[in-house]
Amino acid sequence: MSTPVLDPPVPAAAPTASGSPRSWLPILWTLPPVLVVLGVAGYPILRVLTESTRTPAGRGTEVWTSVLGSESFRDALWRTVSIAVCATAGCLVLGTFLAIVLAFVPFPGAGLVGRLIDTILTLPSFLITLAFTFLYGTAGAVNALLAELTGATQPVVDFLTTPLGVILAEITYFTPFVVRPVLAAFAQLPREQLDVAASLGASPWRVLRQVVLPEAWPALAAGGSLVLLLTLNEFGIVLFTGAKGVITLPALIYTRGIVTFDLPGAAVLASVQVLLSLSLYLTYRLVFARFTARPKGD
Repeated sequence: MSTPVLDPPVPAAAPTASGSPRSWLPILWTLPPVLVVLGVAGYPILRVLTESTRTPAGRGTEVWTSVLGSESFRDALWRTVSIAVCATAGCLVLGTFLAIVLAFVPFPGAGLVGRLIDTILTLPSFLITLAFTFLYGTAGAVNALLAELTGATQPVVDFLTTPLGVILAEITYFTPFVVRPVLAAFAQLPREQLDVAASLGASPWRVLRQVVLPEAWPALAAGGSLVLLLTLNEFGIVLFTGAKGVITLPALIYTRGIVTFDLPGAAVLASVQVLLSLSLYLTYRLVFARFTARPKGD
């Protein structure tokens, strides 16, 4: 009589993730920060959008049509973008130069200069504007010195209340936001790589162009994007320069909301400002992710 063959025991099916109470823990941990973000950022944006549709007759898009079709809005939008782009370009050029000097050109006091750059990051933007006023204002130190030297009765230097003055003040204040990430990128560059390039006969300019800068472009992209986003929303420098003819979107929002108390019009401008900032951020994220994506074979 043959012994019956028994099938091996079948292991009990593991409980599905959907039926396990642990699967809800990540969601529960995520809910508090999501609610905080919605309360801090989402609710004010919703209120602004709601205010922008308020009309004397109720709700509608008349305020949007009126504000977006006005010449003051188009001028402010163009001036905001042009100042932000010019200031960002200046910050990239000056910041890259300062980072190269601090990283590869040793000189006495380099550490002190680096700490001064860090100090600027902690200062409010209007202090830079006040410093510019004391230096280049109509009654500033530079005009007083030039008046002593040339005998001029009128201010020789008078650019502070022009778009150029706003751009120069923003470059002075926001350049450290480029210097710091570029210095961090240079610190990751192996010194042996530079020595090998120099030993093969490459000139310093060629080493800088083909070895150093390609390693620093992600830091330049990050710093430049941050500066562009900050300059688009900068208000303190424009206000404290006293540039009455330089009306940017933040300044126009202030004028509509505080001076003339046109809250629906200010809400429309604020919505455009938020949309502009979010579009810039999403564009940066998409472009940066596309150029830093590794090939599948790596």
